[in-house]
Amino acid sequence: MRRRPKAPLPQRHGLDPARLRLPEGPWPTIRDHLVERLPRVSPDRIDMLLREGRIYNADGPVEPDAPYAPESYLWFHRDLPDEVPVPFEIGIVHRDDDILVADKPHFLATIPRGKHVLETALVKLRHQLDLPTLIPAHRLDRVTAGLILFVINPERRGKYQLMFKDRLVHKEYEAIAPYDPALELPQRVESRIIKEKGVIAAQEVDGEPNAVSEVSLVEHRDGLGRYRLHPLTGRTHQLRLHMARLGVPIINDDFYPELREQPLDDFSKPLQLLAKVLEFTDPVTGERRRFESRRSLAAWST
Repeated sequence: MRRRPKAPLPQRHGLDPARLRLPEGPWPTIRDHLVERLPRVSPDRIDMLLREGRIYNADGPVEPDAPYAPESYLWFHRDLPDEVPVPFEIGIVHRDDDILVADKPHFLATIPRGKHVLETALVKLRHQLDLPTLIPAHRLDRVTAGLILFVINPERRGKYQLMFKDRLVHKEYEAIAPYDPALELPQRVESRIIKEKGVIAAQEVDGEPNAVSEVSLVEHRDGLGRYRLHPLTGRTHQLRLHMARLGVPIINDDFYPELREQPLDDFSKPLQLLAKVLEFTDPVTGERRRFESRRSLAAWST
């Protein structure tokens, strides 16, 4: 198996440089290829990056008129989007030589994507804790708070990620939603969920179920219920869809049952969903581990 070449550029703001593999093609220069391949980047910007020596190949900065070299690699740091700072701290529940369990606030994405790059849990933790090789073993929605397991030791990464892929991790969530005395709980909810690329919300469709959740009521007061949710599968927005399906959508859910836009700088109505518990048998040590979030949901605690 061919090893991926090592990047000649260091991380910037906790981010690895972007890497491009150059395919076979007719382009006379690397610059011509980049203009065609990166349509969202203006040709003038590409020219500037080349003049300033900010695009690298394995030998160093690429010259503006460098001939095209198929099957080689380029590295560069992407321009960062303008981001709204997320004014909440990331908690640390556990750290050892192999793993880090973070307690993520609402509104903070797990990994860089789209409009969220520096304001993500991965980039912030890499920078704050000086852990350049940190990587998440799984992900949590931006609007959901709670526990995320990160892997510190690159040699252990596959073991922990596979644990989540093989559904060997017991997850419990807490949600605040309307209380319906007619709703029979606990209940097992099953449906088929699909998420189309480019469509912001997932949807339930006819067909064999691929999403299963267990929902129970912990307590209720003043027309609200505090619910314990146990996802047995990991489809996109599964718990949010299943609570809406039961007729008790999670408080402040802007997607389900009805899509509403919330400005990125509005932190006043956090989704009342918390990844409360992670429990698993450690694939390295063999010990049983259980971690619990220290956060609480505002709709219940106020």
